[in-house]
Amino acid sequence: MELHDAGLRRVFVLAFCVAGIWSAYIYQGVLQETLSTKRFGPDGKRFEHLAFLNLAQNVVCLVWSYIMIKLWSSSSSGGAPWWTYWSAGITNTIGPAMGIEALKYISYPAQVLAKSSKMIPVMLMGTLVYGIRYTLPEYICTFLVAGGVSTFALMKTSSKTISKLAHPNAPLGYGLCFLNLAFDGFTNATQDSITARYPKTSAWDIMLGMNLWGTIYNMIYMFGWPHGSGFEAVQFCRQHPEAAWDIFLYCLCGAVGQNFIFLTISRFGSLANTTITTTRKFVSIVVSSLLSGNPLSGKQWGCVLMVFSGLSYQIYLKWRKLQRLQKKRKA
Repeated sequence: MELHDAGLRRVFVLAFCVAGIWSAYIYQGVLQETLSTKRFGPDGKRFEHLAFLNLAQNVVCLVWSYIMIKLWSSSSSGGAPWWTYWSAGITNTIGPAMGIEALKYISYPAQVLAKSSKMIPVMLMGTLVYGIRYTLPEYICTFLVAGGVSTFALMKTSSKTISKLAHPNAPLGYGLCFLNLAFDGFTNATQDSITARYPKTSAWDIMLGMNLWGTIYNMIYMFGWPHGSGFEAVQFCRQHPEAAWDIFLYCLCGAVGQNFIFLTISRFGSLANTTITTTRKFVSIVVSSLLSGNPLSGKQWGCVLMVFSGLSYQIYLKWRKLQRLQKKRKA
């Protein structure tokens, strides 16, 4: 009976995590698309300063992580010092800024697909720089994702979707997305190095350090000179309170989503988190197509399915590898 109750509690917690990650990040995606395409106020102006979203997100997550550390952290020593995040903070500032700026040039579904192909630069760098040999199934995963993204990019976008973009330019948009992935790869590698050197570093410590440096760099970039774009963004929010409210909700969704990601990883592991976030991206594309008026053709939906088939196969391969490791440990 106790085992049955424990199993039910575990299922309930997993369902709670899935609902939290999906609702936070799908709604954040809707807000991101709204801020990049909507015309605000009677003058019909667009919010052009999308990099300001990163600064606002950094500030909210910085405050959020500080509160979480004070509430839940059991020890105050042993974690990585705040200054160790300075280099990862640079790439974590530039990368997401490029990803958000891409929405001026390509649609939200296209951006989500492009950013789902993180394995491509990882495998290229691994093969060319480090001489790593990958298995045939891993190459199949990469082929499905790369083929789906590239075919989707070459297909003609509907005129309705193009009309919503500030400056339609597919090559520039996809280029920014792949640069975002490259910078993310460096950020992730640096974070892994920090946690290896300081094993007692918690997820909240990382969140605090990364967002502290992100706030510093973005403040310098946006407010470091008299005519910085940050002043224009603040002025726009004063003139259009609706945009300011959307920005606040966007940041809040990011902070809440981080909570659920940390909870999922701590209770169920990174593989479960990868599965939830991957399916969330697919649902985000569906929601964008239905609610935001970004119609996809039958061939484009085929490309979407091709990409997520590759991602699903990758998750399955990770699960099999995890199962084999667990059997070895038992033996």
